[in-house]
Amino acid sequence: MSRLAAKFEELSKSGRKALIPFITAGDPYPEFTVPMMHAMVEAGVDVIELGVPFSDPMADGPVIQRASERALAHKMSLRRTLAIAMEFRRTNQHTPVVLMGYLNPIEAMGYEEFANAAARAEVDGILTVDLPPEEGEHCAALLKARDIDPIFLLAPNSSEERIRLMDAVGSGYLYYVSLKGVTGAGHLDTANVKAKLEQLRANTNLPVAIGFGVKDAETAKTIAALGDGVVIGSALISKIEANLDTPAQAKQEIIELLASMRLAMDSNGA
Repeated sequence: MSRLAAKFEELSKSGRKALIPFITAGDPYPEFTVPMMHAMVEAGVDVIELGVPFSDPMADGPVIQRASERALAHKMSLRRTLAIAMEFRRTNQHTPVVLMGYLNPIEAMGYEEFANAAARAEVDGILTVDLPPEEGEHCAALLKARDIDPIFLLAPNSSEERIRLMDAVGSGYLYYVSLKGVTGAGHLDTANVKAKLEQLRANTNLPVAIGFGVKDAETAKTIAALGDGVVIGSALISKIEANLDTPAQAKQEIIELLASMRLAMDSNGA
């Protein structure tokens, strides 16, 4: 059983939902990332999505785009992101780490070499934004052979046929994009999310994590009542951006926000 499967099973048994923060590897500088990952675990997160900086993102809003730019200015790359994951894993063997990024760096490295490198880094999942399940079977098979979960994005307009395809090709969890648009945009329509979740449940047994639009503890509590996990990214990275000259302050504000979300999410089952 993969770390992700074990984590979601553990959470399900205890009636809790996964808190999944996203940060960009190397933002605001490479030495910040691993201590931040450990601090987030202490704040109560369950899975960490680690963004691979990329120069031409298509799903990221301006906040995460600027995070990638800051990381790339420090010469961050896919290989250096894997090195960060490996460093984190040296002292944390239980928190799943999912790499989230785009296909170009993986293609440049080569699928098999990438799968081997991800396995050496003890990465648990790969979410490639621009690799649809219709074209992802080869990469998914390489990852699954190494006990790494390929994770796919579901859109609000995804058909039942496409949900079943993602269920067949993917594993770990499905990432439901709750808004049409880029990360950090708009406001969640919980009625629409609830209706879509009912459709998802009928077509997949995988856990469903919900992201794009989660900003605070109240939103996290509402979303946690609907899905199996809550993903938060832009709201965290905004705190880094607001404190570029005082990274310790950024770290503290991120910890406080995540701790408040954890408390709010757990109160659903109280």
